[in-house]
Parts: sequence; C-alpha cells; structure tokens
Amino acid sequence: MSLEEFRSLLNRHARPDWTTAVDGVLISRIDRADPPAPSMSGTVLAVIAQGAKRLALGDRVYEYGPGQFLVASVDLPVTGQFLRVEPEQPALGFGLMLEPSAVAELLLRAGPGDIPRTGAGTPSGIAVGDAPPALLDAVIRLLRLLDEPRDRAVLAPLVKHEILWRLITGEQGAAVRQLGLADSGLSHVSRAVRWIREHYAESFRVEDVARLSGMSASAFYRNFQAVTAMSPIQFQKQIRLQEARLLLATRPGDVTGVGQRVGYDNLSQFSREYRRQFGVPPSQDAARLRGAVRTPAGAMT
Repeated sequence: MSLEEFRSLLNRHARPDWTTAVDGVLISRIDRADPPAPSMSGTVLAVIAQGAKRLALGDRVYEYGPGQFLVASVDLPVTGQFLRVEPEQPALGFGLMLEPSAVAELLLRAGPGDIPRTGAGTPSGIAVGDAPPALLDAVIRLLRLLDEPRDRAVLAPLVKHEILWRLITGEQGAAVRQLGLADSGLSHVSRAVRWIREHYAESFRVEDVARLSGMSASAFYRNFQAVTAMSPIQFQKQIRLQEARLLLATRPGDVTGVGQRVGYDNLSQFSREYRRQFGVPPSQDAARLRGAVRTPAGAMT
C-alpha cells in the first residue's frame, strides 16, 4: 500500500488541533522536533506515515516509524517525542481512538475460531508492530472519506470496524481484545488506573485498590506492573507530577500551593521529584511553560 498516498492525505487534512471530520480520527503534523514531553496516551491506534516517534512508559521505550503502528489499550502516563522531523518533511501520523464497546461488539459477532487464542498473562498496555497491508489499506480508505462528505456518515463506521478487526486479529491483538472484555486482567487494571487518576492526590494502600479492582493484592500488583511498567505508587507519582506541570502553566508563582494540591505535603520532596522527572525545578519550568502553546492533551500517542 502506498505510503505516498498516506502522506498526501495526512498533509492535506491536518488541522492545528489534530481533529478531523470523522469522529475519533486524528491527524498529527509536527513541523519541528521538540524535547520529550509528558502526556497521557489515551486508548488509541497510531500509525506513522513520515518521521518517527519515541515513547517511554516507565522503563520501557518504544519507537515506531513509517509503516509502523503503536496501540495503547490503557490510558497511561507517557513521555513522547517526534523524531526525524525536518522543515520540508514534517512528521505525519494517523490516530484512531479505541472504544471498548466497539471492540466488545466485534468480539461478540466473531464466529468460532475467528479470534486467535490469547496467551497466558496480561499484555502490556502499549505495543508496537509493522502495519500489515490490509490494515494500511483500511486506514487509507478511511482517510479518503475526508474528501467524500456524502459517503462519510455511512462508510466511515464500517471502515473503522474493519480497522478494529484487523487489530483484534493481528500480531498485537491480545491487548486490543482484552480492551473489550469486561473480566480481563487488562480491564481490572484499567479500573485501577481510572481510580488512581481520579484520586491521585490521596494516599492509598495497594491492597485497597486491588480490592476495588476485583483482584488479590499479589495478582493486582503483578498485572499492574505488566500493563503499565510501573508499580501503583510509581504510577500515582507520574500522574501527580503531570498534573502539577499543567497547573504550573497557569499558576507559575504558586509552586507550594500546586505541590500541596497534587498531594505533596513536603515542598522539598515535590521539587526533588519534579526535577528528576522534568529536568528542571518547578519554578524554572513554570516560567518556561508560561504562555507556551500546548498540543491537545492525550490527543494522540
């Protein structure tokens, strides 16, 4: 399948806010290589047409380039950076938000033997791979519909389902399949991830979050580490620091208040962990962030 047509469609339809006329479809066009930046991954399929992207999740690093894809089946705190970006050759990428209900619908409609067997263990929340021709073909046909408004409302949902099916039955399908299963290990971890994100400023016991997730403490810790590449406490710290950075962009003079708001009682500890995460103290980073234009949070991995 032609990467040239893929790049042409992305170039023509890219918007500053990454949105498109098809719900859940995103297009990124990056004209300069910025330093690594933290964000939330979202649950998304991302396919690169030009340039490359590097993503860090805990101690795992993923890199994918033209004709390759990344799938995130849990909304995770990541640090990302576009690579191989030139003024005449911007990084270009396609994104499709993954909905658990759509995955579940396809799993229910599949016939016996249509779904590959899932191996033992809970898959990582992020995976990369080479996009097979059938997947790229469906992505390009979906992008073509941006030029065909009459056909878009009827055909776009069908092509999106085809893309999901290619993912579900493909090399990285285990994580996508678990996204649609209510009682999978991934769904239990996703429940815990949501709870921690909603209560990130509160102290908690791992045993209590495991109970909320419907798992034993040992199984929860093992599955959480497999999906997120972090312990629950490390995950909470990542969320706290990312939220602090967002707050400092609008409240640069209130480092102490921001630290307390995200759950730090000790300002020294807040400053130390912030510097370790972002490379500079919070006050210095706040001055740098003030007035900066930010890409949509969690828009596309």
